[in-house]
Amino acid sequence: QVQLVQSGGGLVQAGDSLRLSCTASGGRLSRVVTAWFRQAPGKEREFVAAIKASGRTFYADSVKGRGTISRDSAKTVVYLQLNNMGPEDTGVYYCADGRTSDSGAYFSQAVAYDNWGQGTQVTVSS
Repeated sequence: QVQLVQSGGGLVQAGDSLRLSCTASGGRLSRVVTAWFRQAPGKEREFVAAIKASGRTFYADSVKGRGTISRDSAKTVVYLQLNNMGPEDTGVYYCADGRTSDSGAYFSQAVAYDNWGQGTQVTVSS
């Protein structure tokens, strides 16, 4: 199975930008949908953004206008750029690949994904 390896993250100041990367080791990203989720302390994992094989992108309302999900032309790396970050963006960020038709239909739900990155901590200080 393709392993998703994340990089980026760390401590940033409010108002800063950050880019996270997720590399498909041993293969390519899903031909259906790849997404980013995040989990704040004491909260459930929540959808952030997704990109389908067609290139169509989707965003949670909380990052719409501030976030950009993209991938390289070889479809081996997916990125998440977040601008104008605030303390509410603090959490562990995960990339995820969904390889079934249900993944495409329910792309904003964590249960639709069967392959996850290791997670990376992002902390935004005010």
